[in-house]
Amino acid sequence: MILERLGALVHQAVRDDAARHGLLPIHLQVLQYLAQANRYSDLPIAIAEYFGITRGTVSQTLSVLERRGLLTKARDPVHGRRVHLRLTPQGLAILGDSWTERVQAALCAEPASARLDETLVDVLAALQRINGRRAFGVCSQCAHFRADAGGTHCGLTGEPLAAEQTVKICREWAAPIPTD
Repeated sequence: MILERLGALVHQAVRDDAARHGLLPIHLQVLQYLAQANRYSDLPIAIAEYFGITRGTVSQTLSVLERRGLLTKARDPVHGRRVHLRLTPQGLAILGDSWTERVQAALCAEPASARLDETLVDVLAALQRINGRRAFGVCSQCAHFRADAGGTHCGLTGEPLAAEQTVKICREWAAPIPTD
């Protein structure tokens, strides 16, 4: 099956990239996730949900990445017990020539890439529903996203959203309700 072969190639690319930097595949995957995560998703619990792994595995992974200087932890100024994770310049540098960049380049090279992208998004959404997983969609494409004269904000939390947050993935994402 083509998806199985594509999955195997992606897994091998992740292993190769991680090994090149002296990391495990999950370390590289967490870095890639954090590069895409908005402020509602740059949390240890969100990593556990996204990858379907235990909090203990997340804790060990974050310890390794922090010791290697690839990420930092910062307390949330409003929710004192909440810890946000930020990539350091070294963490971002590792992602410069990563497997995701190569996959994205391959997808964009195809003439029908827009249709393929839509199809893959539909397949992903269907699998997430079947497996009962959070969607982690792009903020600006969420049912909760609001834009008005005052700027953009999250309809779920009521908090304002900086422009850079609206193009990142969010663990609170919900599919927009069709207006047909």
